[in-house]
Amino acid sequence: MRYDLLILGRGIAGAVLAESARQRGLSVHLFDRKQPGSATLAAGGAVNPVVLRRGSLCWGAEFLMPSARSFFTAWDRRTGLSCWHDDVLVQLFADAKQADQWKQAMARPGMAAFLARRPEPEIDHGPFRAPYGHGTVTDAGWLDLPRLLDAQREELLREEAITECVVAEDEVQAGLHGASVAGIQGRWLVRCTGPFSDHPGLVPVKGESLTVRIPGLKLSRIVHGGTGLLAVGNDLFRVGSTFKWTDVWEGPTAQARDWMLDRLSEMLDAPVEVVEHHAGVRPAARDRKPILGKTGPSTAVMNGLGARGVMQAPWCAKHLLDHLLDGKPLDPAVDAARYA
Repeated sequence: MRYDLLILGRGIAGAVLAESARQRGLSVHLFDRKQPGSATLAAGGAVNPVVLRRGSLCWGAEFLMPSARSFFTAWDRRTGLSCWHDDVLVQLFADAKQADQWKQAMARPGMAAFLARRPEPEIDHGPFRAPYGHGTVTDAGWLDLPRLLDAQREELLREEAITECVVAEDEVQAGLHGASVAGIQGRWLVRCTGPFSDHPGLVPVKGESLTVRIPGLKLSRIVHGGTGLLAVGNDLFRVGSTFKWTDVWEGPTAQARDWMLDRLSEMLDAPVEVVEHHAGVRPAARDRKPILGKTGPSTAVMNGLGARGVMQAPWCAKHLLDHLLDGKPLDPAVDAARYA
Protein backbone atom coordinates (compact mmCIF):
# COMPACT_ATOMS: atom_id res chain seq x y z
CA MET A 1 0.00 0.00 0.00
CA ARG A 2 1.17 3.53 -0.80
CA TYR A 3 -0.14 6.11 1.67
CA ASP A 4 -0.98 9.69 0.80
CA LEU A 5 0.88 10.95 3.83
CA LEU A 6 3.63 9.61 6.08
CA ILE A 7 3.98 11.64 9.29
CA LEU A 8 6.97 11.56 11.61
CA GLY A 9 5.91 12.54 15.13
CA ARG A 10 2.55 12.74 16.90
CA GLY A 11 2.68 15.72 19.15
CA ILE A 12 0.01 18.34 18.59
CA ALA A 13 1.35 19.06 15.07
CA GLY A 14 1.42 15.45 13.86
CA ALA A 15 -1.86 14.53 15.55
CA VAL A 16 -3.75 17.44 14.02
CA LEU A 17 -2.16 16.93 10.60
CA ALA A 18 -3.29 13.29 10.64
CA GLU A 19 -6.87 14.22 11.55
CA SER A 20 -6.91 17.00 8.92
CA ALA A 21 -5.77 14.48 6.30
CA ARG A 22 -8.52 12.08 7.40
CA GLN A 23 -11.10 14.84 6.90
CA ARG A 24 -9.88 15.10 3.28
CA GLY A 25 -10.24 11.37 2.76
CA LEU A 26 -6.47 10.83 2.65
CA SER A 27 -4.65 7.73 3.85
CA VAL A 28 -2.08 8.32 6.59
CA HIS A 29 0.58 6.36 8.43
CA LEU A 30 2.31 7.83 11.49
CA PHE A 31 5.61 6.99 13.15
CA ASP A 32 5.88 7.99 16.79
CA ARG A 33 7.11 6.94 20.18
CA LYS A 34 6.85 9.33 23.09
CA GLN A 35 10.26 10.39 24.34
CA PRO A 36 11.32 12.21 27.51
CA GLY A 37 11.03 15.93 26.86
CA SER A 38 8.03 15.74 24.53
CA ALA A 39 6.22 19.09 24.66
CA THR A 40 2.85 17.37 25.04
CA LEU A 41 3.98 16.05 28.42
CA ALA A 42 3.90 19.57 29.84
CA ALA A 43 1.09 21.10 27.78
CA GLY A 44 -1.74 22.53 29.84
CA GLY A 45 -4.11 22.76 26.89
CA ALA A 46 -5.21 26.37 27.46
CA VAL A 47 -5.99 28.31 24.28
CA ASN A 48 -5.49 32.05 24.66
CA PRO A 49 -5.32 34.46 21.69
CA VAL A 50 -4.03 37.38 23.78
CA VAL A 51 -0.45 38.21 24.77
CA LEU A 52 -1.31 39.05 28.36
CA ARG A 53 1.80 41.02 29.26
CA ARG A 54 1.10 43.46 26.40
CA GLY A 55 -2.68 43.26 26.15
CA SER A 56 -2.41 42.62 22.41
CA LEU A 57 -3.51 39.83 20.10
CA CYS A 58 -0.98 37.16 19.23
CA TRP A 59 -0.06 36.65 15.59
CA GLY A 60 -3.02 35.38 13.57
CA ALA A 61 -5.50 35.33 16.45
CA GLU A 62 -8.37 36.54 14.26
CA PHE A 63 -8.17 33.42 12.05
CA LEU A 64 -6.35 30.91 14.27
CA MET A 65 -8.95 30.94 17.05
CA PRO A 66 -12.01 30.25 14.84
CA SER A 67 -10.05 27.58 12.97
CA ALA A 68 -9.10 25.80 16.21
CA ARG A 69 -12.62 25.92 17.61
CA SER A 70 -14.17 24.59 14.40
CA PHE A 71 -11.59 21.84 13.96
CA PHE A 72 -11.62 20.45 17.50
CA THR A 73 -15.42 20.57 17.85
CA ALA A 74 -15.66 18.65 14.55
CA TRP A 75 -13.16 16.09 15.88
CA ASP A 76 -15.27 15.75 19.04
CA ARG A 77 -18.41 15.18 16.98
CA ARG A 78 -16.73 12.49 14.88
CA THR A 79 -15.40 10.56 17.88
CA GLY A 80 -18.09 11.26 20.47
CA LEU A 81 -15.49 12.78 22.79
CA SER A 82 -15.73 16.10 24.58
CA CYS A 83 -12.16 17.39 24.54
CA TRP A 84 -12.66 20.98 23.35
CA HIS A 85 -14.13 23.45 25.86
CA ASP A 86 -15.04 27.04 25.09
CA ASP A 87 -13.98 29.15 28.05
CA VAL A 88 -12.88 32.56 29.19
CA LEU A 89 -9.63 33.55 30.83
CA VAL A 90 -9.45 35.90 33.81
CA GLN A 91 -6.25 37.90 34.22
CA LEU A 92 -5.54 39.00 37.79
CA PHE A 93 -3.82 42.37 37.71
CA ALA A 94 -0.49 42.54 39.53
CA ASP A 95 -0.71 46.30 40.12
CA ALA A 96 -2.53 49.48 39.13
CA LYS A 97 -0.30 49.91 36.09
CA GLN A 98 -1.38 46.58 34.65
CA ALA A 99 -5.04 47.45 35.27
CA ASP A 100 -4.58 50.70 33.35
CA GLN A 101 -2.78 48.89 30.49
CA TRP A 102 -5.76 46.55 30.18
CA LYS A 103 -8.14 49.51 29.96
CA GLN A 104 -6.03 51.04 27.20
CA ALA A 105 -5.84 47.70 25.35
CA MET A 106 -9.63 47.39 25.35
CA ALA A 107 -9.87 50.67 23.46
CA ARG A 108 -7.63 49.54 20.59
CA PRO A 109 -9.23 48.62 17.25
CA GLY A 110 -10.25 44.99 17.05
CA MET A 111 -9.85 44.24 20.76
CA ALA A 112 -13.50 44.60 21.84
CA ALA A 113 -14.24 41.03 20.73
CA PHE A 114 -11.49 39.66 22.96
CA LEU A 115 -11.13 41.81 26.11
CA ALA A 116 -13.57 42.98 28.78
CA ARG A 117 -13.79 44.31 32.33
CA ARG A 118 -16.74 42.66 34.02
CA PRO A 119 -17.75 40.92 37.25
CA GLU A 120 -16.46 37.37 37.64
CA PRO A 121 -18.27 35.91 40.68
CA GLU A 122 -15.92 32.94 41.09
CA ILE A 123 -13.03 35.37 41.39
CA ASP A 124 -14.81 38.19 43.23
CA HIS A 125 -16.29 35.86 45.88
CA GLY A 126 -13.73 33.07 45.84
CA PRO A 127 -10.36 32.60 47.57
CA PHE A 128 -8.48 34.63 44.95
CA ARG A 129 -6.27 37.59 45.72
CA ALA A 130 -6.99 40.39 43.24
CA PRO A 131 -6.60 43.74 45.03
CA TYR A 132 -6.10 45.58 41.72
CA GLY A 133 -8.99 43.87 39.95
CA HIS A 134 -9.04 41.65 36.90
CA GLY A 135 -9.82 41.58 33.20
CA THR A 136 -11.45 38.91 31.06
CA VAL A 137 -10.33 37.39 27.78
CA THR A 138 -13.78 36.51 26.46
CA ASP A 139 -12.72 34.31 23.52
CA ALA A 140 -10.55 31.53 24.97
CA GLY A 141 -10.79 27.81 25.50
CA TRP A 142 -8.96 24.66 26.51
CA LEU A 143 -8.32 21.25 25.01
CA ASP A 144 -8.05 18.00 26.96
CA LEU A 145 -4.98 17.07 24.97
CA PRO A 146 -4.00 13.85 26.81
CA ARG A 147 -7.49 12.42 26.34
CA LEU A 148 -7.60 13.36 22.68
CA LEU A 149 -4.15 11.91 21.94
CA ASP A 150 -4.94 8.68 23.80
CA ALA A 151 -8.17 8.24 21.83
CA GLN A 152 -6.41 8.92 18.54
CA ARG A 153 -3.67 6.44 19.36
CA GLU A 154 -6.21 3.68 20.01
CA GLU A 155 -7.93 4.47 16.72
CA LEU A 156 -4.66 4.43 14.78
CA LEU A 157 -3.63 1.14 16.37
CA ARG A 158 -6.94 -0.47 15.40
CA GLU A 159 -6.46 0.71 11.82
CA GLU A 160 -2.77 -0.32 11.79
CA ALA A 161 -2.00 3.26 10.79
CA ILE A 162 0.79 3.89 13.29
CA THR A 163 4.21 2.39 13.89
CA GLU A 164 5.39 3.13 17.42
CA CYS A 165 9.10 3.64 17.04
CA VAL A 166 11.77 6.30 16.81
CA VAL A 167 12.76 6.53 13.16
CA ALA A 168 16.47 6.58 12.35
CA GLU A 169 17.51 8.85 9.50
CA ASP A 170 18.90 5.95 7.49
CA GLU A 171 15.38 4.44 7.44
CA VAL A 172 14.05 7.42 5.49
CA GLN A 173 14.26 7.57 1.71
CA ALA A 174 12.79 10.32 -0.45
CA GLY A 175 12.85 11.07 -4.14
CA LEU A 176 10.98 12.77 -6.96
CA HIS A 177 7.93 10.50 -6.82
CA GLY A 178 7.50 9.73 -3.14
CA ALA A 179 9.09 8.75 0.14
CA SER A 180 9.41 5.70 2.36
CA VAL A 181 10.07 5.08 6.03
CA ALA A 182 11.32 1.64 7.04
CA GLY A 183 9.88 0.30 3.77
CA ILE A 184 6.43 1.90 4.16
CA GLN A 185 5.65 3.98 1.07
CA GLY A 186 4.01 7.39 0.85
CA ARG A 187 3.33 10.19 -1.60
CA TRP A 188 4.46 12.82 0.94
CA LEU A 189 6.57 12.62 4.09
CA VAL A 190 5.93 15.38 6.65
CA ARG A 191 8.26 15.85 9.60
CA CYS A 192 6.37 16.92 12.73
CA THR A 193 9.18 16.00 15.08
CA GLY A 194 9.00 19.11 17.27
CA PRO A 195 12.08 19.74 19.43
CA PHE A 196 13.65 16.45 18.27
CA SER A 197 14.68 18.24 15.10
CA ASP A 198 17.47 20.50 13.96
CA HIS A 199 15.43 22.31 11.35
CA PRO A 200 16.72 25.85 10.70
CA GLY A 201 14.95 28.50 12.78
CA LEU A 202 13.91 26.24 15.65
CA VAL A 203 14.65 27.31 19.23
CA PRO A 204 13.85 24.72 21.93
CA VAL A 205 12.08 26.17 24.98
CA LYS A 206 11.55 24.19 28.15
CA GLY A 207 8.23 24.34 29.99
CA GLU A 208 7.26 22.83 33.33
CA SER A 209 3.77 22.44 34.75
CA LEU A 210 2.05 20.90 37.74
CA THR A 211 -1.13 18.97 38.35
CA VAL A 212 -2.40 19.93 41.80
CA ARG A 213 -5.35 19.13 44.03
CA ILE A 214 -7.22 22.06 45.59
CA PRO A 215 -10.16 20.58 47.54
CA GLY A 216 -13.41 22.47 47.26
CA LEU A 217 -12.29 25.11 44.76
CA LYS A 218 -15.07 25.77 42.24
CA LEU A 219 -13.69 27.21 39.04
CA SER A 220 -15.14 27.30 35.53
CA ARG A 221 -12.67 29.91 34.26
CA ILE A 222 -9.02 29.77 33.29
CA VAL A 223 -7.22 32.10 35.69
CA HIS A 224 -3.86 33.73 35.14
CA GLY A 225 -1.88 35.75 37.63
CA GLY A 226 1.76 34.98 38.22
CA THR A 227 1.02 31.60 36.65
CA GLY A 228 -1.92 29.87 34.99
CA LEU A 229 -4.63 27.80 36.69
CA LEU A 230 -7.00 25.49 34.79
CA ALA A 231 -9.63 23.18 36.30
CA VAL A 232 -9.66 19.64 34.86
CA GLY A 233 -12.19 18.00 37.21
CA ASN A 234 -12.29 16.10 40.53
CA ASP A 235 -10.59 18.94 42.44
CA LEU A 236 -7.60 18.71 40.07
CA PHE A 237 -6.03 21.73 38.37
CA ARG A 238 -3.17 22.32 35.97
CA VAL A 239 -0.68 25.00 36.96
CA GLY A 240 1.96 26.59 34.77
CA SER A 241 3.87 26.66 32.78
CA THR A 242 7.37 28.06 32.95
CA PHE A 243 9.67 29.15 30.10
CA LYS A 244 13.39 28.41 30.00
CA TRP A 245 15.82 28.66 27.08
CA THR A 246 18.84 26.93 28.67
CA ASP A 247 19.35 23.35 29.93
CA VAL A 248 16.09 22.48 28.21
CA TRP A 249 16.52 18.70 28.50
CA GLU A 250 17.14 18.55 32.26
CA GLY A 251 13.59 17.43 33.15
CA PRO A 252 11.46 18.59 36.10
CA THR A 253 13.25 20.79 38.61
CA ALA A 254 12.56 21.72 42.22
CA GLN A 255 13.27 25.35 41.33
CA ALA A 256 10.43 25.51 38.79
CA ARG A 257 8.09 23.61 41.10
CA ASP A 258 8.71 26.04 43.95
CA TRP A 259 8.35 29.03 41.62
CA MET A 260 4.93 27.88 40.39
CA LEU A 261 3.73 27.14 43.93
CA ASP A 262 4.92 30.55 45.12
CA ARG A 263 3.05 32.28 42.27
CA LEU A 264 -0.04 30.20 43.03
CA SER A 265 0.06 31.18 46.70
CA GLU A 266 0.16 34.85 45.64
CA MET A 267 -3.00 34.30 43.56
CA LEU A 268 -4.97 32.01 45.83
CA ASP A 269 -5.62 31.49 49.54
CA ALA A 270 -6.26 27.74 49.63
CA PRO A 271 -4.38 24.51 50.45
CA VAL A 272 -2.58 22.97 47.47
CA GLU A 273 -1.32 19.40 47.03
CA VAL A 274 1.04 18.56 44.18
CA VAL A 275 -0.07 15.43 42.35
CA GLU A 276 2.21 15.44 39.28
CA HIS A 277 5.10 17.47 37.95
CA HIS A 278 5.70 17.61 34.18
CA ALA A 279 8.45 18.96 31.95
CA GLY A 280 8.60 19.20 28.18
CA VAL A 281 10.48 21.01 25.43
CA ARG A 282 8.49 23.17 23.03
CA PRO A 283 9.64 23.63 19.43
CA ALA A 284 9.45 27.43 19.11
CA ALA A 285 10.65 29.35 16.08
CA ARG A 286 12.97 32.33 16.38
CA ASP A 287 10.23 34.69 15.20
CA ARG A 288 7.51 32.82 17.16
CA LYS A 289 5.63 31.83 14.00
CA PRO A 290 5.10 28.29 12.64
CA ILE A 291 7.50 26.68 10.18
CA LEU A 292 5.68 25.08 7.22
CA GLY A 293 6.51 24.05 3.70
CA LYS A 294 8.29 21.72 1.33
CA THR A 295 11.80 20.58 2.12
CA GLY A 296 12.20 18.43 -1.00
CA PRO A 297 10.23 16.96 -3.95
CA SER A 298 8.31 14.61 -1.62
CA THR A 299 9.10 15.93 1.87
CA ALA A 300 7.73 18.74 4.02
CA VAL A 301 7.84 20.14 7.54
CA MET A 302 5.27 21.30 10.09
CA ASN A 303 7.04 22.55 13.19
CA GLY A 304 7.76 25.57 15.36
CA LEU A 305 4.27 25.82 16.91
CA GLY A 306 5.66 26.63 20.36
CA ALA A 307 3.46 27.46 23.33
CA ARG A 308 0.35 28.17 21.21
CA GLY A 309 0.39 24.86 19.37
CA VAL A 310 -3.22 23.94 20.13
CA MET A 311 -4.45 27.19 18.62
CA GLN A 312 -2.08 27.18 15.65
CA ALA A 313 -2.09 23.51 14.60
CA PRO A 314 -5.49 23.27 12.80
CA TRP A 315 -4.87 26.28 10.57
CA CYS A 316 -1.28 25.18 9.91
CA ALA A 317 -2.34 21.66 8.94
CA LYS A 318 -4.95 22.92 6.48
CA HIS A 319 -2.57 25.53 5.08
CA LEU A 320 0.18 22.95 4.54
CA LEU A 321 -2.14 20.40 2.92
CA ASP A 322 -3.56 23.10 0.63
CA HIS A 323 0.01 23.84 -0.41
CA LEU A 324 1.16 20.23 -0.90
CA LEU A 325 -1.96 18.85 -2.56
CA ASP A 326 -3.54 21.84 -4.31
CA GLY A 327 -0.49 23.98 -5.06
CA LYS A 328 -1.74 26.97 -3.10
CA PRO A 329 0.98 29.43 -2.02
CA LEU A 330 2.17 29.55 1.55
CA ASP A 331 1.77 32.64 3.69
CA PRO A 332 5.33 34.10 3.71
CA ALA A 333 5.05 34.59 7.49
CA VAL A 334 5.11 30.81 8.04
CA ASP A 335 7.07 29.63 5.00
CA ALA A 336 10.02 27.48 6.05
CA ALA A 337 11.99 29.11 3.24
CA ARG A 338 12.45 32.22 5.40
CA TYR A 339 15.15 30.30 7.29
CA ALA A 340 16.83 28.82 4.23
